Amino acid sequence: MLKLEDIRPNAQICGILPNEIVRIVQVEAVGADALTIYYKSSSGGVQEQMLFRANEAELSLAVEGKPWALDGDGEAFKLALETWRISQAALFDPLMAVHASNVEPLPHQITAVYESMLPLQPLRFVLADDPGAGKTIMAGLLVKELLMRADARRILIVSPGSLTEQWQDELWEKFGLRFEIFSAEKQEQSASGNYFEECNQLICRLDQLARNEDYQEKLSHTEWDLTIVDEAHKMSVSKSGNKRKSTKRFNLGEQLGKNSRHFLLMTATPHNGKEEDFQAWLSLLDSDRFYGKTRGSVKKSDVSDLMRRMVKEDLLKFDSTPLFPERRAYTANYSLSAAENDLYEHVSAYVREEMNRADKLDGQKKNNIGFALTILQRRLASSPAAIHQSLKRRHERLEERLKEARKEAARSPSLAEPLGEYTVRRRIRLPEDWDDFDDNYTAEEHEALADQFIDQTSAAQNISELEAEITILKDLEREAQQLVASGCDTKWKQLSKLLQETAEMKNADGRRRKLIIFTEHKDTLDYLAARIGGLLGAPEAVRTISGSTKRDERRKIQEEFRTDKNVLVLIATDAAGEGVNLQNANLMVNYDLPWNPNRLEQRFGRIHRIGQTEVCHLWNLVAENTREGAVFQRLFDKIETERAALGGKVFDVLGEAFQETPLRDLLVDAIRYGEQPEIKAKMQQAIEGALDTQHLRAIIQRHALVEQHISLEDLYTIKEQMEQAEARKLQPYFIRAYFQAAFTALKGILKKREAGRYEISHVPAEIRERDRVIGE
Repeated sequence: MLKLEDIRPNAQICGILPNEIVRIVQVEAVGADALTIYYKSSSGGVQEQMLFRANEAELSLAVEGKPWALDGDGEAFKLALETWRISQAALFDPLMAVHASNVEPLPHQITAVYESMLPLQPLRFVLADDPGAGKTIMAGLLVKELLMRADARRILIVSPGSLTEQWQDELWEKFGLRFEIFSAEKQEQSASGNYFEECNQLICRLDQLARNEDYQEKLSHTEWDLTIVDEAHKMSVSKSGNKRKSTKRFNLGEQLGKNSRHFLLMTATPHNGKEEDFQAWLSLLDSDRFYGKTRGSVKKSDVSDLMRRMVKEDLLKFDSTPLFPERRAYTANYSLSAAENDLYEHVSAYVREEMNRADKLDGQKKNNIGFALTILQRRLASSPAAIHQSLKRRHERLEERLKEARKEAARSPSLAEPLGEYTVRRRIRLPEDWDDFDDNYTAEEHEALADQFIDQTSAAQNISELEAEITILKDLEREAQQLVASGCDTKWKQLSKLLQETAEMKNADGRRRKLIIFTEHKDTLDYLAARIGGLLGAPEAVRTISGSTKRDERRKIQEEFRTDKNVLVLIATDAAGEGVNLQNANLMVNYDLPWNPNRLEQRFGRIHRIGQTEVCHLWNLVAENTREGAVFQRLFDKIETERAALGGKVFDVLGEAFQETPLRDLLVDAIRYGEQPEIKAKMQQAIEGALDTQHLRAIIQRHALVEQHISLEDLYTIKEQMEQAEARKLQPYFIRAYFQAAFTALKGILKKREAGRYEISHVPAEIRERDRVIGE
């Protein structure tokens, strides 16, 4: 502080000009509390200024000598400057996440992240590109970019249970991001009592959150910088007039939207054909704009500002060629032998009778029994081994149940007749849509729970009914065992014929191409592995993946199938097929046909995806003299007809084509009432209507509500931008030099080994303590 009275000519004063010392030339008093000064600055000119008592606190006499000294540590300054430069790399490298990740993004992925999503602040967006377009890669690039720009720290990913491990693997392997998967055990062991608060990068199962109010309560007390919901169309809501029926998933979506600064919904099927439902769903992103839009007639709304969609057939590579090759599907028909047909009719009759009895029950038990019997019928179609083992296990479990009931009846004679409720060991409430059962659990859980349902649920209401059912099961088990022992299996013969006689199975030089076979059941998988290994004369050429295959082992098998030229055939169960990306193969066989049409596209998508360079071929095995086979035969005939008119897009809309009349319902009706002419006509009419050209065109047109295309001009612009970013990015040399200098300055010990590799034998305490403090 310098008083006005102490300011004299020739004095050097700080505080008159910012960051500069001035020399006083002349002083003139203006009353008792003001002063006019004339001073010379570094520019050499003389300037005038009036000072008051209030300015005294800002003024001080300058110390004699230079105003600065050049005696600091130059190396430390250089390190600090380089630290700042690296931390601000995103300012001069606009594609920093691309350069810091193990991916080679395609044009449509670059535009999605850097043109459609990153500029939005805050981000409230629907990414609706076709299946197989690499939406996970786009989401990973977005996450990485936000983290590197310090625009996000807490990130939550919500996905169906079957996809959580795939998300975790891809984020680590492609982007070096460690995400934890939420579990009940982690919540129980949480030190704070709220694991959502403790973990900054978290993956959660959709229904685990939607069905647990305690988890939702804990989640409501947290804030997230970015939340991503995969398969977000499952957060549906039904609207009729002014009334809205919210689902648990939709309510979860509303909560996530409120707690998240950036909110990204990912789905390949955003529109179910009902504009009311679509706009109600969009209220998750913008409730002010879309909430209550169903009053009166709903008009289509322009949503291009918060949604983008690109169709698989229109995607291009940087050389302007199509990204995806053609895909072709064939039907391989076979007829059951007399013995197989007898077993088919007997088991189908048992299933029909039990379904009829289940119709008399109410609530969850009816649903459970229907689910169990459906699985049994599908295993009948799978293989003699699968139906024999299923019948055997069901027989044994019901025998155990009978013993328990008899013991209870002996203790309490009054309870001798009513059998009471009997549930699976793990209490499960099946979703209203059975297709959701495939998505809510991991592969291992899916197969285990399916086995529990088929083994333990029964429509029997008393001991005598249970005894009668067990008698029937004994006879069916004996018949199935005889069929297995006879070696009669026409379905296997058809597959064997395909493997040996189909030209596409071998390349130009006669070497066998790699092949993927999908089945729905572990018993069939084991059976096929043994038979195919014998047919090829090389059991080591066959690999299998099922729900019981552990995560690390699954990765190992996939890598062997990709890289080992002697591994030729991969057999996978349907549950394990999620997340298995094997575009190095272009041949696939559906040994068992899924009852969910979405599964057809998902299976085909294992090989028809980014990186595939050859035409993809798919064979569907159909037993033409069965009730289900007749439905599938008509389905595939119609698909082939529509493929000629619409191209590969017909595969992309199969699931939506059957929304009004689910394929699963048609198959159940075929099993139960397939002999009735009016039911046959109804089923054929349903398939014709679902796959009518105009209906399919309407669905494809609906997909185009915000459809985007990349022109050749766009392509050249993207290529130029990537080349410029490549030239401006931080080069590896600078990062290496910076780390070596900084680590050594902190007394770390770094020894060079072979080219590109170093050994760290000592980490300084300062770094270890910093790691402990920030928790990374």
